[in-house]
Amino acid sequence: MKYDVIVIGGGPSGLMAAISAAESEQGVNVLLIDKGDKLGRKLGISGGGRCNVTNAKEIDELIHNIPGNGRFLHSSLAQFGNTDIMAFFEGMGIALKEEDRGRMFPVSDKAKTVVDALINRVKRSGVTIRTNTPVKHVLYTEGQTSGIELPSGEIIPSRCVILAVGGKSVPHTGSTGDGYAWAEQAGHTITELYPTEVPLTSDEPFIRSRELQGLSLRNVTLSVWNPKGKRLTQHEGDLIFTHFGISGPIVLRCSQYVVKTRKQFQVRDVTLTLDLFPDKHADEVYKDTYELAKNEPKKAIKNVLKALLPERMIPIILSRVSMSDATTYDNIPKQPWLDMAKLLKAFPIEVNGTLSIEEAFVTGGGVHLKEIDPKTMESTLMSGLFFCGEILDVHGYTGGYNITAAFSTGNTAGKHAAAVATS
Repeated sequence: MKYDVIVIGGGPSGLMAAISAAESEQGVNVLLIDKGDKLGRKLGISGGGRCNVTNAKEIDELIHNIPGNGRFLHSSLAQFGNTDIMAFFEGMGIALKEEDRGRMFPVSDKAKTVVDALINRVKRSGVTIRTNTPVKHVLYTEGQTSGIELPSGEIIPSRCVILAVGGKSVPHTGSTGDGYAWAEQAGHTITELYPTEVPLTSDEPFIRSRELQGLSLRNVTLSVWNPKGKRLTQHEGDLIFTHFGISGPIVLRCSQYVVKTRKQFQVRDVTLTLDLFPDKHADEVYKDTYELAKNEPKKAIKNVLKALLPERMIPIILSRVSMSDATTYDNIPKQPWLDMAKLLKAFPIEVNGTLSIEEAFVTGGGVHLKEIDPKTMESTLMSGLFFCGEILDVHGYTGGYNITAAFSTGNTAGKHAAAVATS
């Protein structure tokens, strides 16, 4: 059977593309095809299993939180932005709630609510669904898309094909990089792929010894520095020490800068600094800690500092400034105490890389954006070929930004593919 539009990939961008195409004014015949046994697998584990459907920030701020070519999304967000995404889900009876930093979740706190609603909408829209069906080739004939070929040799003709197959991150959900080869066969350039929104690795002694493993820090600030001493980025939020390095929201946000710095400067290690008291100046930290010790002059410093610092960090801090943990107020050495205050404002962590791209939340790099029309998501090299979602060289921070990009580009691709298919 011939279809007007074939969508390859049943993730967030593919589901939205199929709905958008099928519900377009052209009323086209749509096939949604996925190699997995069920649709929406990556969506089902997003947001810690709660599905962070979008972010409520203003568009300019939203794009600012998509540091990987977010400006490319201006046109698609104008057509279908975060407020449209919210209205879309609420229109299907899914109540949403706003949490910290603008993150939007279903009131049910269950990703399954979102996934089931999308799949039901796809079915109601008359889309044909084929799961457990890998695609072998996307077919191109005389400069335009002509369909797909399955491993069995079956050919399914179509005027338009939308690649919504994701990147290479979280491969157990089906994102194994299949679409890059199909894009290259159409003449597209694939920019270098790299892990982003990914935990960082370190061989610092306190990491190797695992003495901080599992320790979580809340409302701290993490900065990334290049070898010339320039601060590249800074993020405030939560961090966790692991057996291999550091993780948590602010680490994920800093990770792409670590990857790029290691490559640009050809260095193994990149320096990060941790500010444990971002709301205070170093002199305030000095004064506050000094006052604590003064109020309990008989107590050893290691016990005094428990009121301000995680207990497991105290020996490391005191060792860095060459101060005995048995020191009491009467014996506080001024310079080491000042050094300690400075250290609490800029505790250095040397990192030497990231976990693999497969273990990253998001793939950096992808189909070169200069070869895609931002208003339609259609290839400028191959008529009838469209892209949406993570296969694009677009990536944002965690917090609803990547899924917003997926839904927005999916909607745009589906709508315009329907128009091309019937033109």
